[in-house]
Amino acid sequence: MDETVAEYIRRTVLKIPRDEIKMMLQKWGFLSEAQLQTLNFHQIKDKISQEVVQLCEENSADIKEAAALDIIYNHIYQNKRMWSVYQMKRSGEELECFDITDFKKKFKGRIRSALKNVTITFKEYEDNAIWIRVAWGTPYKKPNQYKPSYVVYHSQTPYVFISSSVLRSNLPLLCQALIVASNYHDIREMELRSHSLNSLKDIVFKRYSQNFQTCTPKPLQGGNVEPENADIRIVQENRSEKERIHRLNQEVFGSGPQPKLEFAQYRLETMFKSDPKMDVLDKKEPFRCLVKFSSPHLLESLKSLAPAGMADAPLSPLLTCIPHKARNYFKIREKKGLYPESFVSP
Repeated sequence: MDETVAEYIRRTVLKIPRDEIKMMLQKWGFLSEAQLQTLNFHQIKDKISQEVVQLCEENSADIKEAAALDIIYNHIYQNKRMWSVYQMKRSGEELECFDITDFKKKFKGRIRSALKNVTITFKEYEDNAIWIRVAWGTPYKKPNQYKPSYVVYHSQTPYVFISSSVLRSNLPLLCQALIVASNYHDIREMELRSHSLNSLKDIVFKRYSQNFQTCTPKPLQGGNVEPENADIRIVQENRSEKERIHRLNQEVFGSGPQPKLEFAQYRLETMFKSDPKMDVLDKKEPFRCLVKFSSPHLLESLKSLAPAGMADAPLSPLLTCIPHKARNYFKIREKKGLYPESFVSP
């Protein structure tokens, strides 16, 4: 077994929590059950990693087997990576039968036609998700296994989730391979990013939908003790206002937890509204801007603005539209005059 393969397997094992090493090695399936029985999983991880490498040498492990173990680790600990969403598009609405063998062949062929020094590994999961790991090299250097790109593609959908390495120059080739292999004609970044891959899936697959309830919730209980001498009208007004905010917040965001989104971005093109007498603009040209949102938990942060008194209720559609607009990314980019009321000059 090559020394670089041995070292990569050793480092991968060291990343795994000790209590989960046996489970991941079983999922890997490269070592037999008899070989696993010889391992002492109660010793320090460095000793365990060395013993795993020795067993892999007996089985003549290659880099593809090592990459398969890395995919299993990243599938379980997918929140350790930053994921971006890409949407593919066909010229027509026709549906095509998906062939996984053909997909793999076309994907590999497109990348290797431009770059020979590359390691490509696939793994299929039960939810129709295809995990692809690509370790990039150069015409003169072997692939760097420590900075791979990860792709998660759900067959029969136009969505791709990519966690790219620092080698951003390889991203165009990766995107070309995806549209060739999946028989699409265009691919664009949706400008949504998060460490939570499942939350991004919830948004684009419409597994998450904002509630639009019309019922009035029960009054909020506890947490507010009014002074004995407080004006009853003020107390009632404050309580009514809190109930109104709570109701509007539930209508927009629903009562359940929000998908964990950390970054959202889209472009606006609108017109200024101003008094003609002020003559602010000589030419009536559209105002263009790039809107970016970022937070450790963006949707929960937006949901908390009104109850915290930091924004009026209901929130502006500019804030609450993010999950809905994300699912219609191509429409956003092509539509003009989006939210003209949002930028109004005095």
